[in-house]
Amino acid sequence: MFSKSKINEPAPKPVEAKPSTPDARADTGSDYRAPAPKAKPPASVLSSDLHVVGNLRTTGDIQIEGTIEGDIRAHLLTVGEGATVKGEVIADDVVVNGRVVGRVRGLKVRLTSSARVEGDIIHKTIAIESGAHFEGSVQRQDDPLSGNKTGAKGAAPAQQGEAQPRAATPAQKPADPKPAQR
Repeated sequence: MFSKSKINEPAPKPVEAKPSTPDARADTGSDYRAPAPKAKPPASVLSSDLHVVGNLRTTGDIQIEGTIEGDIRAHLLTVGEGATVKGEVIADDVVVNGRVVGRVRGLKVRLTSSARVEGDIIHKTIAIESGAHFEGSVQRQDDPLSGNKTGAKGAAPAQQGEAQPRAATPAQKPADPKPAQR
């Protein structure tokens, strides 16, 4: 009277010939599937009670809550509100909530309202929130991650955090009156 429905049963797989050469795997009917891309690992977190003396280098993300005395290179670097970094920071994305003493290089640099930065910032794009404390110069470069210390030709600082009085050197003062004497 009642028969088992075949709606919920899987259909039998058709029998296919296995590829004889590695190039035959491109056939769309094969059961070969590329492995799923690996999920991005979570950021490495350096806790607030950790004090590191030395350089850090990774292709991943780092979140710093403690104190680092050394240079850091990463993909995404987040400096926590209570964290301190003394050294050069180089990353694709840099978010500073805490304190950095040293040069900051990044494609995208963000200083939040709690940030304290003492050093030059070389960036492609920058955001400085109201309340951030910054002492140094800001320079835009198309490739800020390169080790080019001189900067792009003709590049001038795009923005500056606070007024920086610059005293003229003795060599500069005599040069100014000479053109006026003619």
